Amino acid sequence: MDLEYEIVVAHYNEDLTWLKQHAAECCIYSKGGEKNAPELPLAFTPLPNIGREGHTFLYHIVNHYEDLAQVTLFVQGRIDDHVDMTLAKMKAKALTTVPGQVTTYPFRELELFEHWEGIPWEKYPCWKRWSSMATQKMQETPLELFQKYISESDQVPVAVGFAPGAIFAVRKETIQRHSKGYYERLLQKMFLGEMAHANPETGHYMERFWLAMFNPAEYMQWNDSDLSDMERNKDGQLAKGRWYRTPMGSAVDLGAMRRGEEVDSPMSPISPVTRSASTPDSSETELSMITDEEGVDQK
Repeated sequence: MDLEYEIVVAHYNEDLTWLKQHAAECCIYSKGGEKNAPELPLAFTPLPNIGREGHTFLYHIVNHYEDLAQVTLFVQGRIDDHVDMTLAKMKAKALTTVPGQVTTYPFRELELFEHWEGIPWEKYPCWKRWSSMATQKMQETPLELFQKYISESDQVPVAVGFAPGAIFAVRKETIQRHSKGYYERLLQKMFLGEMAHANPETGHYMERFWLAMFNPAEYMQWNDSDLSDMERNKDGQLAKGRWYRTPMGSAVDLGAMRRGEEVDSPMSPISPVTRSASTPDSSETELSMITDEEGVDQK
């Protein structure tokens, strides 16, 4: 069956009422067990509670590689803490995605990742939620994983841009630019074997790698001058090399500062933190906003 559009949902225990009117377009994977199973009319596939949303998305790609929808919107069980847009508008925007492009959704700013030796959680109080959770550590660094499993090259950019919460749309052709074996190797390394854990360190890494994996030209920055002339890209997100950097020591997450703006019209720019010798180390994500009780598959 050749689907034009599909919503792939990584669910744990979130209320999925917001999806009911779109049930026919959803492929839901639930990791919360029978107690947290989605209610009818939402059909779902149960999965073990491992690997956060990264495992869910890779599981879908590997198991549906040959019959992927023309456009897939990847989301988590809760998105209103990241996206200020109706699902109908998200679909309309997703369907404008062209091959090689990844569509992302404000209000969350795209953020910058450059912690190639590992994420220093303890230096970012606003990420305490994640640093205080039981975590399965990965022996390899993000640098080593990126080289071997993402870029498959010795070259590594100085930084990549990513969408906090891993909410994005991508076309079948773009996913299939990599072989099925590529995704199988990635799934095995990142989330199976010793990394088959509810909160593996690799789950946080994968969140930061998606955009660069699908669209390296836009989301890999190779040096300080490799940045867009424009403040924002066509999605209204911070453009290449201008991604948001969380200041080290920050107790408050400011990546959501544009919440409530009109996302379908040109957006007022924030002042991005550009790379320089005097700039504090960069950072990643949004962790202070979340209120889910458990949410190991969610952001």
